[in-house]
Amino acid sequence: MSERWDVRRAGPEGATHRVMMIPGGMCSTEFYADVMAEPVLADVGLVAVTQPGMAGTEAPEDVSMDYYAELMARFAADTGCDVVVGHSLGANVALEMAAAGLFKGPLVLLSPSFSRKDEASFLAVMDALGRVPALGTVAWSGMLKIVPSAMKRELPKARADVLAAAMRGNDPATCRRIVHGYYEYLGRHPSLVDRLCGAAVPAWVVRGDHDEIGLTDTERKGLEACPHVRMVTVPDAGHMLLVQQPARVADVIAEAVAAV
Repeated sequence: MSERWDVRRAGPEGATHRVMMIPGGMCSTEFYADVMAEPVLADVGLVAVTQPGMAGTEAPEDVSMDYYAELMARFAADTGCDVVVGHSLGANVALEMAAAGLFKGPLVLLSPSFSRKDEASFLAVMDALGRVPALGTVAWSGMLKIVPSAMKRELPKARADVLAAAMRGNDPATCRRIVHGYYEYLGRHPSLVDRLCGAAVPAWVVRGDHDEIGLTDTERKGLEACPHVRMVTVPDAGHMLLVQQPARVADVIAEAVAAV
């Protein structure tokens, strides 16, 4: 199936190190284009891959977080990636890859959620509506008409139209299934801090200084006490830090590559 995936590559074919980049929910590889173009990563093999089911790509039958972690771990192994970067929902998939023992290399987690309380409140509403299949699909149809335009306020003007267009290809029924699987996962793991710390892999948790995704004081203290985790705050950035401050994000990825 991977030959039909949305994959974007950059860097030398024979690079010593290779980085897999997982976009967030409803997002495609287009969201990593600016990071991949940063000079600090010129000598690194870069492979961005849209999670199947996102941005109009073909969804697997199983859209649970556990299966996405398996799927992405297999892709990382097949492409020889020794570092994984994930944004938002993609960061949570990367976290689960390590927590489940499927990936042993460094992680760069861009604005992950560590609990249900951290997530955007509208997602919980959409999940509740989604438990009634017909109602949930209608609700997601409406949401997908609103979200790309609303997101443009967070995106650089020069890139806003292209990035918003990449989000418009999402299928409402698929979004309903994926979000329900995500909330089921958060329900099983009330706090993901211990899960990340227990994975014992080098991890950079990177957040914008005005990130819309929450982080409780308890979660922050737990992460700061974790010997393998480094917290990074990116100035002048929110949840979409990878397109708002691509140079700073690329610097963190280069640091993770150096730690392999």
